[in-house]
Amino acid sequence: MTALRRTARNLARYNAWANRVFYDAVFALPPGEAEKPRQTLFRNIVHTLNHNYVIDAIFRAHAEGRAHGYTARNTAEPPPLADLWRLQQEFDAWLVAWADGLDDAALEETVHFEFVGGGAGAMSRLEIIEHLAIHTAYHRGFAGDMFFQVPGCRPPVTDLTVFLRDHRPAAG
Repeated sequence: MTALRRTARNLARYNAWANRVFYDAVFALPPGEAEKPRQTLFRNIVHTLNHNYVIDAIFRAHAEGRAHGYTARNTAEPPPLADLWRLQQEFDAWLVAWADGLDDAALEETVHFEFVGGGAGAMSRLEIIEHLAIHTAYHRGFAGDMFFQVPGCRPPVTDLTVFLRDHRPAAG
């Protein structure tokens, strides 16, 4: 397997793993804490995770060459946490399967799109996968910081190094 394919596959699997670890921790919070208003960009933990999902959905549409229907990088209100988790799992499964199916030429191919905020964008498929993994990690950090506002709670560890140590995908 080439380094490009291995990178794409590892990042897709890492992202799915980190989302699962993080959502498990959010579901374990005391009732109401995930939706409790906080001093943060996206109002609360669930709305922050919804932003991640919206960006995932937008870039999936870009990758598939179709319209996504979003007019902003988040929705006015997030869906209930259980519904959002179901949507996120569907996306994560798609991303893993998509990354698995791309060869080097497809990973290097440029995808052209329009940013939600305006302006033309162009990224390779590998750059899209990299962006999705980095973007969700960044905002899981925002949401993780909110865990410290809940007495006795700490965010889960979702570092790439932990994933690679404990769940390194088999080469193939």
